[in-house]
Amino acid sequence: MIGSHRIDGGAGNILALAPMAGLTDKPFRALCRHWGASYTVAEMISAQPHLRHSKKSRLRTDYRGEPTPIAVQLVGNDPAQMAEAARHSVAHGAHIIDINMGCPAKKVCNAAAGSALLADEARVAHILNAVVRAVDVPITLKFRTGVSPTMRNAVRIARLAEDAGVAMLALHGRTRACAFNGSAEYETIAEVKRAVRIPVLANGDIDSPHKALRVLRETNADGVMIGRAALGQPWLFRDIAHFAAHGVLPLPLTLEERFAVIDSHLTALYEFYGEAHGVRIARKHLAYYLRHLLRHFPALENNEAKSLRQHLNTVDTAAAQRLALDCFFEHCFFDATSATVFAEAFPFPKVA
Repeated sequence: MIGSHRIDGGAGNILALAPMAGLTDKPFRALCRHWGASYTVAEMISAQPHLRHSKKSRLRTDYRGEPTPIAVQLVGNDPAQMAEAARHSVAHGAHIIDINMGCPAKKVCNAAAGSALLADEARVAHILNAVVRAVDVPITLKFRTGVSPTMRNAVRIARLAEDAGVAMLALHGRTRACAFNGSAEYETIAEVKRAVRIPVLANGDIDSPHKALRVLRETNADGVMIGRAALGQPWLFRDIAHFAAHGVLPLPLTLEERFAVIDSHLTALYEFYGEAHGVRIARKHLAYYLRHLLRHFPALENNEAKSLRQHLNTVDTAAAQRLALDCFFEHCFFDATSATVFAEAFPFPKVA
């Protein structure tokens, strides 16, 4: 439960998609929902009022047609601004407000926001109390285990959040200083879960059904929040739910099924952003899809696959993007003696 919202991702656990700026947009959130994510959070938006009407903010705050509850993440460092941004978001459709105290990006931390706030526990408390008082919807907090490995204060932050009336926590098992380096640690998440009564989601390096269940056992968390591992394989949520419910993995997607997922994702991106912008956004996602495809089908790792990845970063129309993928996937089904057909049909620039 997040406030009054019941969220079940299988076996009683929440399966959440983490907000990632520039990646977990409306088309990707819809795709992850289709593949079993029980909860998604929109990309972070700034609490600064002068940025609300930018093109980027308008796209990020388009929640039309999305399943409820709609969770909106805010980033900022001023309690009054954060409270006003929460009121504005609720007035425009948000059912849950998530506060970002986890982003380690320099641009965010240099503005004393995101995970930089963890160094100022008094300000954390002011922000949390201001936002909780400002709106009549559940408030959640995404944060990290501390400022650095020698300054972990996640338990204190979690208790401040619970005392303020925060409804749920999502904790990434790294500190601000760690960024995304090294491995996530889960003992701190377990400590936080023991310290508070509100739901806690475990986040960080959860990239398989086996890892998800191991982390749930180790932390006793109420669910998992998956970020980078969902890129290129949105069906990961389905796999986790199936494994949690049945103890076995579902059948892996075939090449044809993976191609269908990619194709539907491209269509959604072109429709949402328009062709020119959609093609540029698609490049990032296609890189992740190909990375996972080649990992799952290592025999496909060849000169053509490398050339395709380079080629996709140069084409600037939807038709060219689709043609390159069509040719590549058609090539996937040729036998080795027919490999030259691919090069003759669509000669990508060769990679040395």
